[in-house]
Amino acid sequence: MKAATQLAAGPVTPMPAEVMIDQVVGGRRGRRRRTRALRAERPGVRISAWITVVVLGGFALLPVYWLVATSLTPATQVFAYPPRLIPSEITLEAYAKLFADPDLFIYLRNSVIVSAITAVLSVLVSAYMGYSFSKFRYRGRRALMYFVLASQMFPQALLLVTLYTVFAAYGLLNTYTALVLSFTTFTLPLCVWMLKGFFDTIPDELIEAARVDGASRLRTIHSIVLPLSAPGLVAAGLFAFVRGWNDLIFALTLAGPDKQTLPPGLVNTFIGEASTAWPELMAASIVTSLPVAIAFIALQRYLVGGLTAGAVKG
Repeated sequence: MKAATQLAAGPVTPMPAEVMIDQVVGGRRGRRRRTRALRAERPGVRISAWITVVVLGGFALLPVYWLVATSLTPATQVFAYPPRLIPSEITLEAYAKLFADPDLFIYLRNSVIVSAITAVLSVLVSAYMGYSFSKFRYRGRRALMYFVLASQMFPQALLLVTLYTVFAAYGLLNTYTALVLSFTTFTLPLCVWMLKGFFDTIPDELIEAARVDGASRLRTIHSIVLPLSAPGLVAAGLFAFVRGWNDLIFALTLAGPDKQTLPPGLVNTFIGEASTAWPELMAASIVTSLPVAIAFIALQRYLVGGLTAGAVKG
């Protein structure tokens, strides 16, 4: 009876193999999604997830809390044993001493000048280099790209002696120029590769359309490519700024007291051979970290877009 019904209905069309595979895979994915949804609805899974988040967050924020607590602790109680997680007495004496020191503002000025120039120079050079690596094809391009990347393999201390000798020969020691050039040496490779990944996501058809309309290559870069690459430029500039802001070894070696930035200046001011002024040092660390933290919060949207733009080529 069943065979007669099938014959009456006509021949059965065989299902293509691709359709069968899609149905099988889709069914498995659907079952996996339903299984994950059921697991997520369980109270134990949610509680475990929140416990994990709290533990990891506490582990990450504990140094920041200890930094703030030490800056608010009187100097006589810093070395109390056993150490107290919550200070028994809170004082702003460390911050008062910090802002009463005129050298702090000199170090702050030097850090702002050096970091800002480093960021602008790194973005300016890496933008053209990254665009060249992304949109042009020429002999030696790939070798040059890997050479730029390989320069990150050399440790900073290895190049410090060479840079010191070169800057001393040209009379650049204890100048902003020496600090900017040394910082840019290490920020440029990563900025180049970061912007290259961003330029890869810009369609070539858009550039070709600009050339058809009569725009020169420089006009195309300045009017079309760079405005579309604003998140990548901000991410590269912020990275270069932080690199110049946090450097210790180059600023300590290549600059004198009047050109030193915040990290070596704070070390020389609050860390001595016999003792360390921990509350003042922690207060200075908080004050000098605030500009970078504010910049990260304000530019977070551009920073995330710039760092992830080259992950998947559109």
